[in-house]
Amino acid sequence: MKAEPGRDCPLCPRLVEFRMGWRGREPTWHNAPVPSFGPREARLLIVGLAPGLRGANATGRPFTGDYAGDLLYATLGTFGFATGEYAESPDDGLSLVDCRITNAVRCVPPENKPVGAEIGACRPFLSATIAGMDRLQAILALGKIAHDSVLRALEVPVSRAPFRHGGRVPLGRVTLFSSYHCSRYNTNTGRLTEPMFRAVFADLRAFLG
Repeated sequence: MKAEPGRDCPLCPRLVEFRMGWRGREPTWHNAPVPSFGPREARLLIVGLAPGLRGANATGRPFTGDYAGDLLYATLGTFGFATGEYAESPDDGLSLVDCRITNAVRCVPPENKPVGAEIGACRPFLSATIAGMDRLQAILALGKIAHDSVLRALEVPVSRAPFRHGGRVPLGRVTLFSSYHCSRYNTNTGRLTEPMFRAVFADLRAFLG
């Protein structure tokens, strides 16, 4: 299995229909599975949920073009995992350092809510992404869906490592870290604050050195 689905991946009929509808409405947008971003030799892999409709689905780069990206990329820069200026565009010159970003589901889902069959259909791409990172030491899952999908990709029972914000679980060659997703909804409701998010990255930075 390849780590990245093709532009016209047919695996999830509902997502294909949604994707094709937006290709017609916004022909200049990416409107395709969003590939991973960052070097394969990175020691850290960040796994989000899925592309945002007007964010990564439009720009073609994970977490680019919406509030979640504003918070994530600023935090990555603070902790030395990114260089350059983030400008909500894939050609802004931003580079990741020892870090790669992907999503549990590579296509934008309606209302940002993939169903179980779609998460499962996309999991082989996540498994291949993980397998292709020879130096991988840490995975940060953003949200419970990403957390559980990573566990299943690693063939670890979900019951062995229940999701919790700030979680840290050794799983063989990698350690799984977990955080609430950095979505605007989570920050607006106070479920996730910037200090809480930075604390997770401080833990990661200390772990990786």
